[in-house]
Amino acid sequence: MIDANAVQVRFKTKTGFADAVRAATFHVNEGEVFGLVGESGSGKSTVLRALTGLVPIAGGSMRIGRHVLGERVDRTFRREVQMVFQDPYGSLYPRFTVDQTLREPLSINGMDRQDERILDALREVGLGPAFRFRYAHQLSGGQRQRVAIARALIVEPRVLLLDEPTSALDVSVQAEILNLLRRLHRERNLTMILVSHNMAVVGFLCQRVAVMRDGDIVEQLSVEAVREQTVAHEYTRSLLLATQGYTRRTEDSARSGAPDRIGD
Repeated sequence: MIDANAVQVRFKTKTGFADAVRAATFHVNEGEVFGLVGESGSGKSTVLRALTGLVPIAGGSMRIGRHVLGERVDRTFRREVQMVFQDPYGSLYPRFTVDQTLREPLSINGMDRQDERILDALREVGLGPAFRFRYAHQLSGGQRQRVAIARALIVEPRVLLLDEPTSALDVSVQAEILNLLRRLHRERNLTMILVSHNMAVVGFLCQRVAVMRDGDIVEQLSVEAVREQTVAHEYTRSLLLATQGYTRRTEDSARSGAPDRIGD
């Protein structure tokens, strides 16, 4: 579903050019959840933005399905590839109600049965019809992120790109959102890329992981190798050690079936 070959992303600075991503190569199968993990500034979110066309690539190639990035993409691409951003407080327009937020992508894509689709989308992410006419400031962080996920899914995409969707939330709400994403992946057979700095989160949701450092992919491995800590690169080992104390809390909370509730 997704092919990235020797991708390079370069930004202009006052002193010249800086390579944010260097020769990144990875492939994601249809229906797979693939993780990009690394510390802040490693280039993982830049890769995600390049996949949406928000950031141009300076070298290499990217393809999602039949769409080649860098060429002119049609409206079908914008519908098939959706992104959920990191900040649930900044990704929703404050003057829109939840209804307006979900109705806008339906109108842009000329989709019918809008009222029915809005109610179905809210129900799918664990929010009832009572939330339909609330504004963003009337929602908690977890509820806002659920609305952002509903907005992405309401146009029935094939690919969902997740830029640290739980990092701004507390641990208990993280578990709820992770359970929600895993259920949606299973029910819709979505292809997902999850960006995170936390190995525990990636280990819970993904099948394979690419580790990024300073714009380079230093290692690709299965999630089983992550869990067993059988890694080859010292940087990957340091990431595992950094999140070791957090792993048990996050995974145990999520695996125990943290209540998929709407209170947080």
